[in-house]
Amino acid sequence: MGRRHRPFYRINAMDQRTQRDGRVIEQLGWYDPIAQDAAKQIKLDEERIRYWISQGAQPTKTVGNLLKRHGIEA
Repeated sequence: MGRRHRPFYRINAMDQRTQRDGRVIEQLGWYDPIAQDAAKQIKLDEERIRYWISQGAQPTKTVGNLLKRHGIEA
């Protein structure tokens, strides 16, 4: 997502067998690294993230670091 020199990332639950840009099971939040206000930089649906982790979902290293920063253990 985003545009040139303006990154924007969605945090999604996906099946590992789908293509990188394939079908998303559920959108769990977003991350905007350029936002000036820290409150507007990231939005996470903590309840659903905890649900997916309890079901065996494995976050990528980058998403795992974001979750750890916000108190969600993966």
